[in-house]
Amino acid sequence: MDANQGGPPDDCDQVVVIDDENIKHIREPSKIQENGIRGLPQRVLLNKVVEELILLGTSACPVAATTYLVFSKSIISMLFLSHIGKSELAGVVLAIGFANVSCVSIMKGLCLGMDPICFQAYGAKRFAVLSQTYLRTLFLLLFISIPIAFLWLNIEPVLHTLGQDPSITKVAATYLVFSLPELPAQAHLLPLRSFLRAQGLNSPTTIVATFATILHLLINYFLVSYLKLGIMGIALASTSFTYNMNLGLVLYVYMSNVAIKPSITKTNIASILKGWGPLLSLAIPSVCSVCLEWWLYEIILFLSGYFENPQSCVAATGIIMQLAGIVYVLPCSLSLSISQRVGHELGGGQPAHAQRAAAIGLTIASIYGLMIFGLYFSLRNVLGLLYTNETEILIMLSSALPVMGLAEVGNALQTAACGVLTGSARPKVGVKINIAAFYLIGLPMSIMLAFKFKVGYLGLWVGMFASQTACALLMVYTLIKTDWMDQAKRAEELTMTVNKDDSESIELVP
Repeated sequence: MDANQGGPPDDCDQVVVIDDENIKHIREPSKIQENGIRGLPQRVLLNKVVEELILLGTSACPVAATTYLVFSKSIISMLFLSHIGKSELAGVVLAIGFANVSCVSIMKGLCLGMDPICFQAYGAKRFAVLSQTYLRTLFLLLFISIPIAFLWLNIEPVLHTLGQDPSITKVAATYLVFSLPELPAQAHLLPLRSFLRAQGLNSPTTIVATFATILHLLINYFLVSYLKLGIMGIALASTSFTYNMNLGLVLYVYMSNVAIKPSITKTNIASILKGWGPLLSLAIPSVCSVCLEWWLYEIILFLSGYFENPQSCVAATGIIMQLAGIVYVLPCSLSLSISQRVGHELGGGQPAHAQRAAAIGLTIASIYGLMIFGLYFSLRNVLGLLYTNETEILIMLSSALPVMGLAEVGNALQTAACGVLTGSARPKVGVKINIAAFYLIGLPMSIMLAFKFKVGYLGLWVGMFASQTACALLMVYTLIKTDWMDQAKRAEELTMTVNKDDSESIELVP
């Protein structure tokens, strides 16, 4: 069952317009006190909580399943890659890491800019806005893929400048060159998934990802094991996975009776070429927010190489990042579900419902974070054995995992809070908080503790705990101070003015 119940009530058969009279009515103090997060509801009916849990779960579970399936693509590739050679393995790992930093994080961040517009437009039943925003995002990502392709074609001198081994660099360059056809496929897949998610259609993506993963296993076998194409085969198989995802979702959209079908006409093209202000004013801070957090982990990995035992420290950090990536899938999926619910309700003129969705989502995230902390703490001497038998690495992991578990409490909470900010079209707030928490508090603390005060390897993760905790507290404080009635008005203004001139519409996003 798809979570497409998050919009306005079923009896709404026309566009929802929040006029001045309605805004004046919903801003009554009694409404805020009874239904808002500000002070938390004095009494929330159990059936409303259960209903919200079902809505969040039916949205988040398919997203999480899809994420794990997409993640399995890399696992399958690594299984085939491990039989080729050590330098090939190192080169492809380097190439994938570079691709994540230079492409995936940027495209995903830019694509997040369409989410609040689409969620709110769907809640307000302005389906033309939803379609136009999807097409604008597609064109934006296709444009961004051009400089990314140029960078990948010239990757060898870049990696040489960074001091990488020439043999590994050559493998990485080969992999990226044969991955170039995947760029336009990614540029289309990311906004298409967001376009369907805005409509509450998450299950089709999971089904398509399941078949694409099965095909990915067979294609890898054919290209790598049968045709002996090596690195080229790995890259082409990865590219085919993305194209198969695109093909499956496009077929679903145009064969479905419930999905909105975007069309490109002369009228559409004319409207798409203008009114870019809202999308860009949301996409730019969104990509900054994604990259700031993503790059922080890469910096921690880089700093791990400065200790006296760099190989063990880097290996331990790599294991922790693998574990963090696995446990992050659920908070990330919950965040997308929360942003969908908040956007739908604000767009539908239901700020009290948006508040309730935010409050329940944050509660779920907090409980999940505490569970992960308990898991890390109780299994701190065991988890490392899944990856290595090296005593030195296991000792580092046993001391760092409890601290990282505490960091995951803050990480889960701030990820959910970030979903609320996305759903209410406030990514700039998230950017400011990320800069303050990660780069003014966390990173300096990691460096000072690890190197100046000689705490050592553990000091890096104490700084990470400080950054995640500060980020969570700042975001929760921001949500407590949120005027939800004002957010409902902003949602109405945003979806109404998307097609106006940039000079008029760009001011709608703080």
